Amino acid sequence: MSREEADRALERLTAEHEAVESSLLALQDHAGRRLLEGARLTGTTAHRWAQAEAAITQLWNVFDHYSAALTQAQEVRDRRRWPSREDLAELTELLRGPRTVPGSALNAGIGGTEGPRLAEEVTLSGLVEWMNNWYAQALDVVAAADSVWSALPARIDLLAAELRRVQSLAHSVGVRPGEHPSGDELERTTEELTALRAEVVADPLAFWTRAGGSSAPGGGRPDTSRYDSAARALEDIRREIDAVLSVRQDSEQRLMRLRDVLSRADRTLAEAREARGEVLAKIAASEVPAVSGPATALHEQLTSAAEFRRHSQWHRLSPLLESLERSADDELDRARAELSAVTAPLAVRAELRGRLDAYKAKVAQHGMAEDRMLIERYDVARRMLWSAPCDLRAAEDAVLRYQHAAQEVLTPRQADSAPAEGMADS
Repeated sequence: MSREEADRALERLTAEHEAVESSLLALQDHAGRRLLEGARLTGTTAHRWAQAEAAITQLWNVFDHYSAALTQAQEVRDRRRWPSREDLAELTELLRGPRTVPGSALNAGIGGTEGPRLAEEVTLSGLVEWMNNWYAQALDVVAAADSVWSALPARIDLLAAELRRVQSLAHSVGVRPGEHPSGDELERTTEELTALRAEVVADPLAFWTRAGGSSAPGGGRPDTSRYDSAARALEDIRREIDAVLSVRQDSEQRLMRLRDVLSRADRTLAEAREARGEVLAKIAASEVPAVSGPATALHEQLTSAAEFRRHSQWHRLSPLLESLERSADDELDRARAELSAVTAPLAVRAELRGRLDAYKAKVAQHGMAEDRMLIERYDVARRMLWSAPCDLRAAEDAVLRYQHAAQEVLTPRQADSAPAEGMADS
């Protein structure tokens, strides 16, 4: 090399030496490395950290060898301001030529699967390439572990604190393991969070997802799938507890409404039974459906609900109230339907009475109230409709006969009045 080439090579290798030294010192002080050195590791992390520690040891060994070679080259360059041919030849050999790296500096290899190496010939540039590769491997482990430890344990601790709050609320409303599904789920979630935190602390790299296509050290993200699943489970439990709490707050109003609905259903059924007796007494030849009794089972459930509230068993009261509210509304609808079915014959009789009186008024309006045939047919129909028991079929036939007779009488009169109206108009 010429003097200029030697100076440039020495400057470049010195700059690389400083960069490597700075990186090694930063790695030495990295929070992730300190955590790894102090942790009781298992699984993937234990295996990869053993490899990374070997790589770091190898790094320092080779760095010391590199530093010594660079120092020797700098001493040769500092002999004279204008180096001689012998100096330049020695510098060329030191800066560009291969050097023997002893096996003691190389046998801390990652994994130890390659077997011990006695020595290797390599240039200073080759040593820099080695160190860069080992540094990247070690930093990948340290950065990945630090990312997981920075992300997951704190989030797990926050979720665990929320879980304890939900547990306190759950116990206050009687949601306990073995007594309520949410209590069992709460216990499972507690066990999962405890196990998850222990696994994250002992084996963080098991929760690391490498970024696809990225070769940069620490390229990836923490795998939060198990944490996210536990968070969703806790949210579901919290909603269930909130529902139970809301039951505690408005249970009295809901129980009062249930009592009112069931009371109205009972009164409606009682009215239907009374109406059925009236129909059977007043209407003949009519099929009157039987009326069912009160909903005894619903009243028993209502009593149980009141007991649950009295003893603050909110987790049992919540589903029972929801079921009772649906059943009570159905019971009231059923009672109204039975009342309508029972009173249908009375409604038919009332409709026939209305039709009969309407036609009588129409006949009187046209001056035919004294027609003997109409009077006789009206009297027959009226006796049937206002007598007890009333034969609805016969009464309906009588009303139809009166209606037809009235139409026959009224039609000629309407035809006779039409020309007279026409002459009056002319």
